[in-house]
Amino acid sequence: MKKYFDFEGHGTNFRREIVGGVTTFLSMAYILAVNPSVLSLQGIEGIPDSMRMNMDAVFVATALAAFIGCLVMGLYAKYPIALAPGMGLNAFFAFTVVLSMGIPWETALTGVLFSGIIFAVLTVTGLREYVINSIPMEMKMAVSAGIGFFITFVGLQGAGMIVTDEATLVSLGTLHDPKVVLAVVGLVITVILMARKVPAAIFIGMIITAGIGLIFGLVPMPGSVIGSVPSLEPTFGAAFEGFATPSELFTVQFLVVVLTFLFVDFFDTAGTLVGVASQANMIKDNKIPRGNRALLSDSIATIAGAIFGTSTTTSYVESTAGVAAGARTGFASVVTGVLFLLAVLFSPLIVTFTSEVTAPALIIVGALMVSNLSKIRWDQFEVAVPAFLTMFMMPLTYSIATGIAIGFVFYPITMVMAGRRKEIHPVMYGLFVVFLLYFLFMTE
Repeated sequence: MKKYFDFEGHGTNFRREIVGGVTTFLSMAYILAVNPSVLSLQGIEGIPDSMRMNMDAVFVATALAAFIGCLVMGLYAKYPIALAPGMGLNAFFAFTVVLSMGIPWETALTGVLFSGIIFAVLTVTGLREYVINSIPMEMKMAVSAGIGFFITFVGLQGAGMIVTDEATLVSLGTLHDPKVVLAVVGLVITVILMARKVPAAIFIGMIITAGIGLIFGLVPMPGSVIGSVPSLEPTFGAAFEGFATPSELFTVQFLVVVLTFLFVDFFDTAGTLVGVASQANMIKDNKIPRGNRALLSDSIATIAGAIFGTSTTTSYVESTAGVAAGARTGFASVVTGVLFLLAVLFSPLIVTFTSEVTAPALIIVGALMVSNLSKIRWDQFEVAVPAFLTMFMMPLTYSIATGIAIGFVFYPITMVMAGRRKEIHPVMYGLFVVFLLYFLFMTE
């Protein structure tokens, strides 16, 4: 084992790798509660049950997708990078594709499956660099920041901090509601932990918030701590059901869904890979060793996750916490994966993680994603406008896809009018046409 992962070459040992793997798991364990909450549209009233995914099945699918992703990343790519269903991508899946577009969640899983397969093909054929270079940096950062605003809005809404208002569309919720107070207290606790740079702050914040909720009777009391593994039947293989209705797959709307899944996962993974590799001093001659293997591991995890029944699986920037704790090889990722697998035994606890308990995690992660705004050149109007519209329209239209589409339609227009047409990659013109068709033919 030491030889396979080259412990000596990386200056590490079993203790460091295990500590690093455990640290990464604790830093991202919140996804085990948040993902089922998001995909089941918890806290959203007045919708048919057919639009909601089964929480227990999604919990198991989340754990299994993370286990497979971490295992492949650790054993094949040998990187201390952990994977799990991604924040932002799960919100796009639930609130944009299923809730706003009205696409059945089974068909949405088919879209995730397609995006994973395309990601794999792009990686194997070497086209990934061509695609990455085609998208301007400012637009990549705008998408990331926009998703941050969106999931923060979702968190505030789920907690009741933001409510519907007939006069102003939205307004501040009532602070006299005990559940809203619980969410606010949870947010304050998590912010304090984050400010103090406490490891696994988001996860610990959720545990403390759930504990307070139990004490005051604001969240359900679990029947037990450890229980039998819930059935995966409600979601397993549902991604293949989409093939039964080909008419739903061959539409511009479905193409936009697949492109969005692919786009966000593609750059999220690339950014995480660079960040973790830099922190671990693994970049050689401005190149990342085994980079293709890492990207392929991500696509395999997405394909597996879609089959199990969850949204896109992607690399987690929380892996840097494990690297900071000493992780340097893929063995740490294997440790993280095993912990995710063991987590399925604690399914009874999932009932305590209500939308009020998970809201602080959504808000904090959203705030972290918005930091990418600093990388956008706001002094260049032709760049600032499409970037601004991309991120601003996501929460306002309640759709990540719509925000991306608006920004990518405006980008070629502003750049051409500014006399910078030579800087526009041909792929951007293709996306301009696709997203224009999306607005022309999208269903109401």
